[in-house]
Order: sequence, then structure tokens, then C-alpha cells
Amino acid sequence: MMKSQLVGTALRHLGQYLFSSSVPAARAAEPVRTLLNEGLVQTPTGPVAVWLLRLPGAASLRSVSTLSAPLAVAGEEKEGKKAEVAAPKAGARVEDKAVVSHWGIPPSKATKEDGSEWRWSCFRPWETYEADLSIDLKKHHAPTTFLDKLAFWTVKSLRYPTDVFFQRRYGCRAMMLETVAAVPGMVGGLLLHLKSLRRFEHSGGWIKTLLNEAENERMHLMTFMEVSEPRWYERALVLAVQGVFFNAYFLGYLLSPKFAHRVVGYLEEEAIHSYTEFIKEIDNGTIENVPAPAIALDYWRLPQGSTLRDVVMVVRADEAHHRDVNHFASDIHYQGHELKKSPAPLGYH
Repeated sequence: MMKSQLVGTALRHLGQYLFSSSVPAARAAEPVRTLLNEGLVQTPTGPVAVWLLRLPGAASLRSVSTLSAPLAVAGEEKEGKKAEVAAPKAGARVEDKAVVSHWGIPPSKATKEDGSEWRWSCFRPWETYEADLSIDLKKHHAPTTFLDKLAFWTVKSLRYPTDVFFQRRYGCRAMMLETVAAVPGMVGGLLLHLKSLRRFEHSGGWIKTLLNEAENERMHLMTFMEVSEPRWYERALVLAVQGVFFNAYFLGYLLSPKFAHRVVGYLEEEAIHSYTEFIKEIDNGTIENVPAPAIALDYWRLPQGSTLRDVVMVVRADEAHHRDVNHFASDIHYQGHELKKSPAPLGYH
């Protein structure tokens, strides 16, 4: 009975759109969105609105409801007052009012410590940190087992074509390699996430650690994009390399997480070497020591007046941290322990 009444009320609203005398007959077939914008019809409220939004072809009505004030729900009207939906002004573009954020909710406004407006949407003030520059850069995991040696020589074999392709263009080299370096953490975090769901168990913090690693590597890329501009064939190379590397690492992690983490550990050792050479080129004057990008100042909390050399220093420290985390993860698997049984190391933040 209640359902039939609801349907009847909904049909009456539809009749208002199509047959109301307030709407010219020639315009009755126009989209509901246009009629709402010009105030020729009234937006339905309550359960009727919910029912109408589920009808086929009601996308225009649904989009209006998300761009303007929310539809009133039955029982939420105040005494003697009905909630009203503000119609956009004539000639105004509704699309300009769309909210770009998670779930359509406006992001909270953040400010810096000095009170100035926070300009970055890719990371927030509480996600920034100061890199540990005192970390040991010379630490090396000596390969002992067969899988360790396989991982070590796999990485060494990949370094040769990279050196030939980029030579001493360390700015472009850093930017292009970061597009690949952000893949392992995301793949490992994804597979551990699915494993946690299958086994109904916690991950010991490893999921968040690996995802933070992927995000940190992506921020390296966002930073070096401000310093170097990739050429068209380098952009094309990213598509090919990322496609091959993602699938290869995905399969490798399924077969042997120990091997996969060891590969990343050795990749990070090579990254430390590359960034050390990058710093040498800056010190020799081969690469101009330009001012640090604004995004780097905020992300690593660098002081004003910092330069490209300071940015490379903190990025190299991040890579050393990734090296230690992945070698530690590989050691845990080698000893026969699940990652969930050993807590993840402290992150960068």
C-alpha cells in the first residue's frame, strides 16, 4: 500500500514536469536539469526524490542534486518550514560549482605554520616530514642465497641499459626511474591487502608501510617534474617499462615475496648510487644548482633558500630508508615468519 502511494506521488511529480501549465508545451520535453535551473518546476523532496533519482534517465536530476543544496528528507523539516532548494542564477554554469574531492565532500582548508594558505592537494600538512640525513648510505646486503644472488644480478643487468639510455642526464634519469620505483610498494600493499581480507587477519602495519613507500616515490616524481621536462620518447618509454615491470613484479611477488622485496632492496641501493652521482654533478657545476621547487620545500619541510642539491639529499635519504625496509621484509620471509608476525619499521612521517 505504501509503495503504491509512493509510486502515485512520483507519477504526479513526473506529470508536473511534462504536463504542468507553468511549463510551455513546446518545452515539456526538455531535460529536467534545464527546467530546474530556470525555476519552471519545483524539485521533489523526501522519498519521492529518492524514487525519482533511481529512474532511468534521471541523471540530470541527480547531478543537480549534488551541485546545489541537498534534497530534503521526510521528517527532517523544521516546524512549519520546508527545506528549499536554491536554484542557480540564470546564465550561471552549474559545472563550475562541482566539488573536486573524495566522495564529493569539500576538502578542509589547511594552512601552514605561518598561517598562509596550503596550496597542495596531493598531500596535506600532516603528511610532511623531515628526512633523516644521518642514515647510513653505504649499507649493502651481501647476497648469500640463490634467490639473493638472482635478485642482485637481475638489478645489475638492468642498470647497464639505463646507463646507456640516460648517460649523465641525472635529472631526467631520476624523474623517469621514479615512475617505476613507485610500482613495487603499490603492488606489495595491494597483495598484502587482499591476503589480509582472505585470511581475516591484520598485516602488522605492512600494508600502510608499503603504500606509504609508493606514495613517497610518487612525490619524488612530482618534485623532479618541476626540474626536468621529459622528451616524447622518454614518456613513451614509461608506458612500455611500467607495463612490463608491473606485471613482472606482480607475478614475482605472488611466487616469492622474499625475492620481490630483495629486488627492491637492491634497486634502492642503485638509486642511492645514482643520486650520489647526481650530487657530484651539481657540485662540479655540470648541473645547475637551481632553487628547490616549492613542492619540495613544503613536503620535506626544507628551509627557504634551499636548492636542488638539498632536494637530492633528502630524496637519497628516502631511498636509503626504502632499502632498509625491503631488505628487512625479505629477511623476515627468509626466516620463515609471516610479515604480520613482525611489525613494520617506522615510516618516513
